[in-house]
Parts: sequence; C-alpha cells; structure tokens
Amino acid sequence: MIMKEIESIAKYINTLGDFCGKRDVAELTQEQLLKKYGISQADVMVLFGGSIMCGGDVLAQAMKNHIAKKYVIVGGAGHTTETLRLKMHEEFPDMETEGLPEAEVFAKYLKHQYGLVPDLLECKSTNCGNNITYLLELLKEQGLSFNSIIISQDATMQHRMEAGLRKYVDSEVKIVNYAVYSAKVIADHSALAYENAIWGMWDIDRYISLLMGEIPRLSDDENGYGPKGRDFIAHVEIPSEVRSAFDELCKTYAGSVREANPLYASNQ
Repeated sequence: MIMKEIESIAKYINTLGDFCGKRDVAELTQEQLLKKYGISQADVMVLFGGSIMCGGDVLAQAMKNHIAKKYVIVGGAGHTTETLRLKMHEEFPDMETEGLPEAEVFAKYLKHQYGLVPDLLECKSTNCGNNITYLLELLKEQGLSFNSIIISQDATMQHRMEAGLRKYVDSEVKIVNYAVYSAKVIADHSALAYENAIWGMWDIDRYISLLMGEIPRLSDDENGYGPKGRDFIAHVEIPSEVRSAFDELCKTYAGSVREANPLYASNQ
C-alpha cells in the first residue's frame, strides 16, 4: 500500500477507536466530576477485566484520587483472559496468574504495585453481557445502591459496556465512561503504528479486529446486540462517519471482524 492509503486506514481506525473508547471526562479527578456532573465522588467505580494491563494503573490512580466510594473489579474468564494472565506474569514473574480470573489478576497487580485492595471482586462472568448482570447482582447482594457509577473497560469494548449497563439501570443514574486507554494509530514508514506507547497494548492487527468486531455488535438490527436484534444492550446510535469508516476498513480487513466465541457465551 502507498503512504496515502495507509494514512487513510489509520484515520478510519481512529474514527472507530474514538467511538468505541468513550471517555466522558478528560481525567478521573474529583475536580472533573464536580465540573461535569456536580459530584465530587461517584458511588461506585468498576474496572472490567477485559482491559489490557494498564487498566490496573487507571484504577489505582482513581483510588488514590478518591474518585469513588467503592471500587469493584469484574471479570472471570473470557476471550482476552489468557493474554492478560500471560502478559502480567511476564512482567512480574513472582506473580502467579495461571488459571486466575481476570478480577483476581488485577487485584494481585494492585496489591503488588500499589498496596491497594478493591472493595469487591466479581470472578464468574465470561462476557460483556454477564459482566454487567453479575456486577449488578453483586452490588445488590452487598446492599450497595448507586446513583452514579464510573465504568472503565478496554477502549474497544467501552461503548458496548455502557450500552449494556444502560439496559438495566434507571435512566437517572449517572454513568461515567472512562476507557482505560486512548490510542491513536498513525502511518509510520508505510506501516501502521501507535503514536504513543501504551502498556500491555494489543498488537495493531488484534486492535483492528477488536474494533471492527464492535460495530456489528453495537448495530441495532437483526444481527446486532441491540433491542432489534439479540436485545443484550440498549440502543446505540452509530454515526454515519463511523459506519463509513467501518465499511472502508472492511475493504482491506474483511476477515478481521472478531466473531463471538461460543465458549464464553451466556444468556447475558
């Protein structure tokens, strides 16, 4: 491919990345919450285990900033789990991760690096759908009601995680999105590359596959996860520029759309 084509592909990838990787505040600080939502602390903050490793740092910084009253890590075993286990163990050989659910891997990291302990762990969920339903069941079991919640997930899945939560909570609940990273892809000497290093980041091809897999899932049609399809999530409006970017990427990466793995399916 020529340089101009690669630059166009990078632009399309970033359009999908910006759409999927929602961040409702510039930083997770009390000042930002107060400015936008009129609260200095959320009732709950949740890190979802589908995140890459830097999600642990996002949660740690939020805890240091006293951004919420309670902190939860959610995640059993899903399609990203083994990558998380292996990468975390490679980084910290003294940290045993084999066979652990995502929530316990991140909890170990928080303790190892920061001496921090989350309030609750949910370790049974296997996909974005039951990440949400099991989280809500856990909070109910613990008697924790909430009017505001911060959710942090891998940027590729952040928008869908919010749509899943919106399906189940009252419309007056403040949902604050903060994807665990914001990636920008650039054309670098006739190849795609990340503009800045992100700890634990997917290789480019995997990132593209994850992003492209989200657009069919977010589509509210007979094949998607919205009310007109499988009814796993609330309705999501997909802007025309996002749909166009997806269609353009399909011309080059038609075989890269991530299919759902039945191993981790549930009734949501």
